[in-house]
Amino acid sequence: MRRLAALLLFWPLPAAAVTCADIDYGGNSFTACTVDVASENLSLFHKDAEGAVIGSFGGIEALPEVNSLVFAMNAGMYHDDRSPVGHYREDGVETMRVIPNAGPGNFGLLPNGVFCINEDSAQVYETLDYVDRAPACRDATQSGPMLVIDGALHPRFLPDSTSRFVRNGVGTSADGGTAIFVISNGSVTFHEFGSFFRDYLKLPNALYFDGKVSRLYARDQGRSDFGFQLGPMVAVTE
Repeated sequence: MRRLAALLLFWPLPAAAVTCADIDYGGNSFTACTVDVASENLSLFHKDAEGAVIGSFGGIEALPEVNSLVFAMNAGMYHDDRSPVGHYREDGVETMRVIPNAGPGNFGLLPNGVFCINEDSAQVYETLDYVDRAPACRDATQSGPMLVIDGALHPRFLPDSTSRFVRNGVGTSADGGTAIFVISNGSVTFHEFGSFFRDYLKLPNALYFDGKVSRLYARDQGRSDFGFQLGPMVAVTE
């Protein structure tokens, strides 16, 4: 038994496929959660089997098909009834069409984009590119604006902007194997937030999820942000 215990002690353990870390960059603090998409159960959540809006991280964990919640974040803008503002697809079922045109607010600040999830990959697409490519996404949520488009910041972001909020979003690697979800731990501008994805994380495409209501659940950090009920959420579950 002692020999077995010693072997187990030194046996190499698999690397964690969801890791969250606090990072200081450009005078601001961010929490970034990196997900290995191929090895983790990454999905969108909006309504339960009875059609009721889930609305919270605890609501995800209470679902009968979920044993444990590893990571979660709000994932797209929503109306007062918590229905998605833009395109939404969950487990292959589309409940809201793509909105390709400009409009009021941050969502309509074109270019905006779509976060697309499949079994072993995830990608952020600019909305018109998403329409042209028509990728077969299992889950998809549209939000806006884009933060980084093919390595460039959104053209409307100003370095001297005075608009500051707690913000959250997602960026994906070029091969789609990694998704990195970020929330600022203080108020930041769009330029500062987008620059973190482009210049620090070196991600080619990134999408803004929301501000003010931005929240994070990170099990390995013991973090579960509390606030108003949410619309669409993204989570890693076991």
